[in-house]
Amino acid sequence: MALGSATPAYELRFDAGRVCLDLLATSHPDERLDGVGALCAWIRGAGLVPGGTALEHADGSWLAGFRELRGHVGVLVRGGGTASYGRALGRVNEVAGGATPAPVAVRGEDGGLTRELAGPPSSAGLLAVVARDAVELLTDPVAWAAVRECEGDNCPLVYLDTSRGRRRRWCSSEVCGNRERVARHRRRAALART
Repeated sequence: MALGSATPAYELRFDAGRVCLDLLATSHPDERLDGVGALCAWIRGAGLVPGGTALEHADGSWLAGFRELRGHVGVLVRGGGTASYGRALGRVNEVAGGATPAPVAVRGEDGGLTRELAGPPSSAGLLAVVARDAVELLTDPVAWAAVRECEGDNCPLVYLDTSRGRRRRWCSSEVCGNRERVARHRRRAALART
């Protein structure tokens, strides 16, 4: 690995394997959706909208909606008490029922077709996309069996293990995996000195 290629802990990450799991990753190690600009960056990075889609109409209510959905998805993925699980399931199902943004194909300047949205996306529409992804994950036995929690110290992130042999251990080899390798090296070096 080249120097400087590791993902800093503060950057938005999109390596969990599912959009709903990527949303969960926005709360660790600190709140990453700390403003509307960060939310818009996450929406674009997660591929919820095509590149170049205007999101200037996003406001604080969008931020509250995405944080609320993140909390409910977290309860469903990580488990929770019967009452909290039932509330979370009901809310995710309710949000998933919303109308999603409609994609359209338009001819680009080069003559090829590109994807755009038929109109400006709404918060409810984008939340519906993420909630439907959660519903699909939770109801697909094969995908659900591949959900793992990171083995990194103090890392609560979950991811979809699609690796060969299903042996992935960390949310990110570059982040938690690298920390584990460094810690292992330090332990071996300390033992060698004694």
